[in-house]
Amino acid sequence: MFEVTVDESFAAGHALRGYKGKCENVHGHNYKVRLTLVGESLDSIGLLYDFVHVKRVMKAVIESLDHKFLNDFPPFDSVNPSAENIAKYFYEQAVRQLPAASNGARISGVTVWETDVTAATYRP
Repeated sequence: MFEVTVDESFAAGHALRGYKGKCENVHGHNYKVRLTLVGESLDSIGLLYDFVHVKRVMKAVIESLDHKFLNDFPPFDSVNPSAENIAKYFYEQAVRQLPAASNGARISGVTVWETDVTAATYRP
């Protein structure tokens, strides 16, 4: 099994609705996002998936969130902007935008770090 990952980052603010504690208040993070693809075989030139395509999609998703207050941005205007929900959002956006791979490579998960030591992962 082969696996490739691409990491990107962005900054955004949020507040967790219904949370009792500091995170119920408006605050921000310098998020790191890792998108991971897996597959059994490489393409004809020895790649699982072209990093350029993955980076392009990740940057498009990030551009829509970077330096925003996530609670004002759909779907986070109704879904709590937790790291878990942000990871799922990235997966859903990426899976729609990434071209299908002839070798069957697929997204296996998205991890979102809020800090250097705390992260959440979404796996389909």
